Amino acid sequence: MRSRTSPTGRPITIRRAVARDAKRLTRLVRGSRAYEGQYAAAVAGYRVGPDYIEAHRAFVAVGADEHGDRVLGFYALVLAPPELDLLFVADEVQGRGIGRLLVAHMQSEARAAGLDRVKVVSHRPAEDFYHRVGAVRTGTALANPPAVPWDRPEFEFRIPSE
Repeated sequence: MRSRTSPTGRPITIRRAVARDAKRLTRLVRGSRAYEGQYAAAVAGYRVGPDYIEAHRAFVAVGADEHGDRVLGFYALVLAPPELDLLFVADEVQGRGIGRLLVAHMQSEARAAGLDRVKVVSHRPAEDFYHRVGAVRTGTALANPPAVPWDRPEFEFRIPSE
């Protein structure tokens, strides 16, 4: 896994999410530009709570800034059935390899848990990202109004054993 640096030039670390991260993760989801316009309703009331963090393998990418650790992105891996449930990178740091770093970490966690595949139901604007990081398109998740009124691409990461 290649190392990255934060916007301040300091290293990015990935650590297990903890309950006190919940509000920051919720703000990251709700504030994502990928969910503006027609997609806004999907995250308007979304909450990443401490209970969610405890129930799943949630990890955050952090970089130090003048205020301490800054959450740059996060993901949540559900083990049964295996699914990458959430993956978000802060808008202002997208394109710097943080998403790719999180995916590589997720694959390592999946391998350690004995998984050989991880499903992803993608948000349409993230479809190209998943292609670039090696996910294979497997189908389409049909709309589920009113929560999600549009079809979404489904992907799968194949997790090779080491």
